[in-house]
Amino acid sequence: MMPTTRRATFRAVLAATAAVVPLTRPVRAAAAQPPAASREATLYKNPQCDCCEGYAAYLRENGYVVRVVPSHDLALISRQQQVPPALEGCHITMVDGYTVVGHVPIGPVNRLLAERPDIRGISLPGMPMGSPGMGGPKAAPFTIYTIQRDSAAEPAVYAVE
Repeated sequence: MMPTTRRATFRAVLAATAAVVPLTRPVRAAAAQPPAASREATLYKNPQCDCCEGYAAYLRENGYVVRVVPSHDLALISRQQQVPPALEGCHITMVDGYTVVGHVPIGPVNRLLAERPDIRGISLPGMPMGSPGMGGPKAAPFTIYTIQRDSAAEPAVYAVE
């Protein structure tokens, strides 16, 4: 049994260590981990598209629960989500009230869900080589655009990756 003074010293050191340890843990950026509720996604794709399946797998690898819905009505879904034709991609993902069009890298998706801007969603138009789910080398930086709530408003650059 420890003498009273050693026990008191031991408890003081233990209490001081416990107070410091939480401060030394690494802090994750808010965009790195969106809230758990926002990690469920529904991806609408053409039934014959394999790259869309690749994007769904990419989202799953990054912690999302993804439901894939094959559809021949992507043009209709794009209109319903007010995606301008210039921002259309080969699939549309709905996640926590936002529309994510195309092969958007995970960083901008997580940032969108963490920051919750007043926009309809984001888009990486087309099918750029080297983007998540697409094959080949990345030829140029990916420019991700906003899909504005006001369909008359011009898209803005949301991120460049």
